[in-house]
Amino acid sequence: MTKAERLFELALLLRSRRTAITAETIAERMEVSPRTVYRDIQALIAAGVPVTGEPGVGYMVRPGNHLPPLLFSPEEVQALIVGSRMVQAFTDKDLAQGARSAELKILSVLTEPLKRHAEQQPYRIPIMESDDALREIHAILRCACEQRCKLQISYRDEQGQPSERILWPLGMIGWSGCWTLLAWCELRRGYRNFRFDRFEAVAVLAEQFEPSDEIGLAHYIQHVVGVRDSG
Repeated sequence: MTKAERLFELALLLRSRRTAITAETIAERMEVSPRTVYRDIQALIAAGVPVTGEPGVGYMVRPGNHLPPLLFSPEEVQALIVGSRMVQAFTDKDLAQGARSAELKILSVLTEPLKRHAEQQPYRIPIMESDDALREIHAILRCACEQRCKLQISYRDEQGQPSERILWPLGMIGWSGCWTLLAWCELRRGYRNFRFDRFEAVAVLAEQFEPSDEIGLAHYIQHVVGVRDSG
């Protein structure tokens, strides 16, 4: 993260709060030292950002000095926060960081009543250390889907039978309670869903594939599953 990016994130963090936040808490959130936080706060003040506070007490942006509020309803704010927390809990670390950053940006432009509503929202989505391996798999599969790279995998099915396959990763589907990779399987010459927790090894190949009208995520959703796509 560059200094400019760090200052922007700090400004968003300060704007997103109604009460002061200590340099130590900021340092923990941003993974920097308290000394860096103090220097960055002085840089914001020098740039004209109306930061008030002092060491040991905390810092905040003076009320009334913020970006124009977006016209969110309370339900929209809650939906965005719940979605952000689910991304942080159930996807990979890069998407989680993107969700945290987006959430800060949203909170920073809310009106005071909407900030209070956001602080009181009842949903809690724990981030479990036991899911770290699945998050690593998630990152590999997401990048393969985005870059349209074939995968070589080792996999165990529901009966525990192992297999080696070459896949065209088409999309990632969130079912009730689990993620699956939707792929075109070269071995079976058809669509297959693979649960993240049953992968034993995944290798991204240099060879790429090109989806078509007959092999692709939209085709699978519309003509094979026949369910409504939330996207």
